[in-house]
Amino acid sequence: MMTSRNEPCWCGSGLKWKKCHYPIAPQRKVKEMARDYLGKYGIILKTPKQIEGIRRACRLAARILQETCKAAMPGATTDELNILAHRLHLEAGALPAPLNYGTPPFPKSICTSVNEVICHGIPDSSLLKEGDILNLDVTCILDGYFGDCSRMVTLGNVDHDKKLVTEVSYECLMRSISLLKPGIFIYEIGEVIESYALAHNCSVVNQFVGHGIGLHFHEPPQIPHHFNQLRIPLAEGMIFTIEPMINAGRREAVIDPKNHWTARTIDGRPSAQWEHTILITEKGHEILTTLEED
Repeated sequence: MMTSRNEPCWCGSGLKWKKCHYPIAPQRKVKEMARDYLGKYGIILKTPKQIEGIRRACRLAARILQETCKAAMPGATTDELNILAHRLHLEAGALPAPLNYGTPPFPKSICTSVNEVICHGIPDSSLLKEGDILNLDVTCILDGYFGDCSRMVTLGNVDHDKKLVTEVSYECLMRSISLLKPGIFIYEIGEVIESYALAHNCSVVNQFVGHGIGLHFHEPPQIPHHFNQLRIPLAEGMIFTIEPMINAGRREAVIDPKNHWTARTIDGRPSAQWEHTILITEKGHEILTTLEED
């Protein structure tokens, strides 16, 4: 028997079939989907023009991140990395999104999170040393569009816990990206990530999430990296980050009471994070924060 237009859609979105996967003219469906997602979820499905602008911003962020990572070595300071990244932004005609963002205003142009720092580490005069692991997080604004990415750098020989979280966080990111396509629910991202992390005796930070991005630094939807029940189906034109923060010990983060930004593990054990910005396409996905040589 044929499904009625007023029956629930087969995809499980909770919408009626006529409002979800009912076959209509492609152009009309794109407009209706964009209107529905904005109204129901606050999610902006990007237009082709917006996607191209965001793609350029993402590629610039990836290039700045790559060059900054090359400069991360024992004896360098995170402040020196910040100065380099800031200069690369300005030379490209871009702005660093973190600078003066939020309350209190973030004081630097990138985030540099070392060892037990989970995220939002503030560059300073501390020297990097052999055995450290470092997350560098770059978000740039180019022609009004945002691109966001981060990656880990290991400095020389690192201990078991640091090596473990660096590898597990990367695998969590790439495994979760591999399943992305229209119709997949957001909760499935966290399911893949936390299942893999737990299988390797790691924990997933649940105080921070991935997020929509492109026209603003942070947009709906939130992308939890832990087990959750967020049943929003992915749709063509969605752009968001996935950035799993994986701890060797307990999952809880403690926010620095002085700067109100830096998040550290509650037990002092190491944490690691990798991040990409991803576009949902008609049949799958595109990682926007990669370079051709990657």
